[in-house]
Amino acid sequence: MGEADNDDGLSWDDLQTQREAQARRSAQLSPAEREALRKLHLMHCPKCGMELSEITFRGVKVDKCFACGGVWLDDGELEELAGKPGFFEALRRLFAGA
Repeated sequence: MGEADNDDGLSWDDLQTQREAQARRSAQLSPAEREALRKLHLMHCPKCGMELSEITFRGVKVDKCFACGGVWLDDGELEELAGKPGFFEALRRLFAGA
């Protein structure tokens, strides 16, 4: 799996290296630093900074920014949604209603 396996041209090995580097950086944070970062970013859109709203989309709770139209998924939510029939059409409608 060393070849580029995604749209960014990164191999799965590259992605794993990035995950491990992030885990090392995260491990170096004190509990107080970690909590401060969590409070600063929790339920705020990573694109525009406005508040996110939790909505249920096809039975899965996802985070939607009604300011910029962004939809944000937690770990495992994309896999859960992608396995449902009609997922891509429903996703298109969700973004079109931004």
